[in-house]
Amino acid sequence: MPPFRGVDFLSVDSQFSEDELLVRQTARQFVDERVIPLMRDSFREGRFPSELIGEMARLGFLGANLEGYGCAGMSSVEYGLIMQELERGDSGIRSFVSVQGALVMYPILTFGSEEQKQRWLPSLQSGKAVGCFGLTEPGFGSNPAGMRTTAKPDGGGWILNGEKSWITNGTMADVAVVWARTPEGIQGFLVEKGTPGYTSSDIHGKWSMRASVTSSLAFADCRIPEASALPGAKGLRAALMCLTQARYGIGWGVLGAAMDCFETARQYSLVRKQFDDRPIASHQLVQEKLAWMITEISKGQLLALHVGRLKDRGRADHAHVSMLKRNNVAMALECARLSRDLLGANGITDEYPVMRHLCNLETVKTYEGTDHIHALVIGERVTGVAAYR
Repeated sequence: MPPFRGVDFLSVDSQFSEDELLVRQTARQFVDERVIPLMRDSFREGRFPSELIGEMARLGFLGANLEGYGCAGMSSVEYGLIMQELERGDSGIRSFVSVQGALVMYPILTFGSEEQKQRWLPSLQSGKAVGCFGLTEPGFGSNPAGMRTTAKPDGGGWILNGEKSWITNGTMADVAVVWARTPEGIQGFLVEKGTPGYTSSDIHGKWSMRASVTSSLAFADCRIPEASALPGAKGLRAALMCLTQARYGIGWGVLGAAMDCFETARQYSLVRKQFDDRPIASHQLVQEKLAWMITEISKGQLLALHVGRLKDRGRADHAHVSMLKRNNVAMALECARLSRDLLGANGITDEYPVMRHLCNLETVKTYEGTDHIHALVIGERVTGVAAYR
């Protein structure tokens, strides 16, 4: 396939600043030169290419939109463009960066003590340390308020008991942001790798997100000091604030997967010949599918850009992000399905990226809030009625 040149039917690029375009070009070149050459084998082997962590850190991708402690301090739009390009490479790469920045560095920066920030943020930004976010449990995904993991005060510290599941970066993590129920309510904690009573194990047999580490965390009378509690991370709202940051990145990221699928199908349709030695791009039904994809991608770009601009002005809230995540993931998944259809039997081989994106996007549609949960978030905003309670 020729090098990726971008998808810009509506001249959305004209709305980006020079700095934003430079950030995107840096991420695009990194994905072309370093990520894509690794992804077929990484997906086959079920292996996260950890050799990329240091390179992404040096480019400023880890905690890119955070301020201080070595972070790049990029705008929300610049951060979104990085997520777009990384997910064009693979959802697993974007997921690693999302978790590191939005679900680990963000809560430490927002809710942590100065000692915790100094201890962890520079190491996480430089890629010398890896983090994970422990909220989801085996029995509680869409209803995190039902969590059973507990933290009981014990002298000068806490004792954790419980289990977390479907945790990205779990077994890689040097520190876990863990949410547990205390006598005073839900609280966030930092649990370091190697703490007695804390164990992690990888989940195997995945057909999706194979180039991503997915784990379970277990806490059995795990004793942590008082200094491990995130002072400001009290209540479920704090955990949901972290998820809003990550969902925003997903809304941009899946655009990259959709673009890759569309461009693969477009180029394939121009060279694949059928019926009277004509390219299949000359057929009406093929053009209809391509027209649907480019239209929906363009709409998704405009939605992501507008929410990004709102976020940079402090005017985006969780319902806006829910609309972004819900719309763009569903759109990207349908683009992957239509592209697979246009490639025919070739679409199921890993010579092309389409089936890998399709499998990954099935997971992306579910995690960080399912399609249905985001519909109810939007529904609550427009009716004032919380239907999920």
